[in-house]
Amino acid sequence: MTTEHTDVVELLKEQHARIRHLFDEVVNTRGEERKQNFHDLVRLLAVHETAEEEVVHPFARTNIDGGELVVKDRVEEEEQAKQALSRLDDMDPDSPEFLDRFAVLRQDVLAHAENEERYEFAHFARVADRGRLETLARAVQAAEALAPTRPHPGTDTALKNAVVGPVAAVIDRTRDAVRKAIG
Repeated sequence: MTTEHTDVVELLKEQHARIRHLFDEVVNTRGEERKQNFHDLVRLLAVHETAEEEVVHPFARTNIDGGELVVKDRVEEEEQAKQALSRLDDMDPDSPEFLDRFAVLRQDVLAHAENEERYEFAHFARVADRGRLETLARAVQAAEALAPTRPHPGTDTALKNAVVGPVAAVIDRTRDAVRKAIG
C-alpha cells in the first residue's frame, strides 16, 4: 500500500480512501462478512486516529497557523467517533438500529476526513520539506504498529495515549487474536 518514500499526507489520504471503502463494504454486505468488514474498519480507525493524535496533531499544533484551534476541532470530531464506534461494537451489525447509527457515523467520519485534509494536511507542504513529511509518515507507521486496535474514548492526546495506549494495545490485540482463533 505504501512505500518508504511516501509522505505523511499521501499516507493519511490513502488511509482515508481505505476507510471510505470499508464504510461501503459494511453497508453492502451482511452477516459474518459485514461483521468482519466492520471489525476491519474499527481497527483501521483506531490505529489511524491514535497515530494522528501522537504524531500528526502535535506537528500541526506547532507548525501551521492556527494549529491549536484546527487540532482542537479535529480531536473533538475524533472523540465523538470513538464513542459512536464503542456503542456500535456491542451491537448486532445486521440490526436496523446498527445501520441507522452506522449511517450517522459514516457521515461524521467522512466529514472529519475532509476537514483534516482541508484544514490540517493541506498546510503541511508549506511548513515542511519532503524529507520531513516522509519522516512523519514513518513516525505514523511506527505509532500505528503499537496502537490499540479498538476505540478508547478519552484518549485524545499523545500523553493520554502514552499512558493508556500500551495496556489497551495488548488487550485489544489479544482480543483480536482470540476472535480470529474462534472465528
